Amino acid sequence: MDIRDVPEAHLDRALELAYLVFHERHEEEQRKHHRDLLLPCERIGAYDGETLVGFVAAHRFTLSVPGGELPCPGLTFVSVAPTHRRRGVLSALLAELFRRSAERAVPIAALWASEDAIYGRFGFGPATQGVTVEIDSRRPLALRIDPDERPLRLIDPADAPDVVGPCFEATRADRAGRIARDDERWSGEWLADEDEEDDELSPPRIVALGDPVAGYAVYRTKGEDEDTHTPGLVRVDELEADTPAVSAALWRYLASIDLTGTVRACGRPLDDPLLLFAADRDQVRVTGQFPALWVRLIDVRAALTARGWVAAVDLVLEVHDSRLPANSGRFRLSSGPEGAQYEPTGDPVDLSFGVQDLAACYLGGTKVVDLVAAGLVEEHTPGAAATFDTALRTPRLPHTDDEF
Repeated sequence: MDIRDVPEAHLDRALELAYLVFHERHEEEQRKHHRDLLLPCERIGAYDGETLVGFVAAHRFTLSVPGGELPCPGLTFVSVAPTHRRRGVLSALLAELFRRSAERAVPIAALWASEDAIYGRFGFGPATQGVTVEIDSRRPLALRIDPDERPLRLIDPADAPDVVGPCFEATRADRAGRIARDDERWSGEWLADEDEEDDELSPPRIVALGDPVAGYAVYRTKGEDEDTHTPGLVRVDELEADTPAVSAALWRYLASIDLTGTVRACGRPLDDPLLLFAADRDQVRVTGQFPALWVRLIDVRAALTARGWVAAVDLVLEVHDSRLPANSGRFRLSSGPEGAQYEPTGDPVDLSFGVQDLAACYLGGTKVVDLVAAGLVEEHTPGAAATFDTALRTPRLPHTDDEF
């Protein structure tokens, strides 16, 4: 196999490979959208002669992490031809991406996993979780708090970057796991006129509260299915609010849209305040939970010393990383007013991690004590896991809306 860049002239080959692997078929308009999406990405291919048999693309994202943000390649269109499975193609592609990232001092990478079992083997861990929430909106939404009564207004999606973008950026800084959006990501991806997964849904609608905007929701709708009598749907793609009262006002609005009977929000954070201020949990139900953003620590030292810590920590970690051996070893992690240090040591070990599980904890969304209880992390010093959790903790759980 020859691992090399995929030129623009081979983009159609890359798309055909991806459509083959994911059993998809797209019309020319959607193919053009995918080509445009891949143009600014880093593109790495595996060639057997001149045949493209493996492909990975990486968005050049910036990801919020506790206390700051980091450059983070977002992997997408990861594909290996069925004729070349189990021949090390994916291993070679990811090894090349990791090598390039390390050269550029990019310490983390991320993806949404199509098959969870695959990416753990490459050191990715599920760093954020999402829940699917459904509201029975055939009756008024019952709330335990008073909604913000300032007027709501609909926003033209073309104006979203300027009008609601500042609100998104403010809330992005409050949570780890959020991807920065430029105008193209707002318009080309997040607010595309037609939904790629359900062409019966309306174009995106944006409702906002406050001026400047204190909260907003992005949603799509569709009417009742006359054959099955399924009530009309409001699908919520994003809801951001700077206070619980603003959040309550937006949810009340979404649940009151005429000719609909269900509000469905996929990928809400586990600590969504709706789940606490809803007065009737038979009306507001969690119908599913799933791993969302998977993170890979390419350079463990750089990643750990780049994030913020809410409490002092002084622990010896033993890390195992079969894919990137430079991360393996015994290191002392210590943090203080001057930041964090992570240096090799021969001192006794407090906690032993596989790099996948350390990645799952990195944004503060997975508790070390839970991994110890599951037998995935070994605690050598009693209380070390709880101490590490205290230092890793974030005021709000990490959360990721943007799929890619």
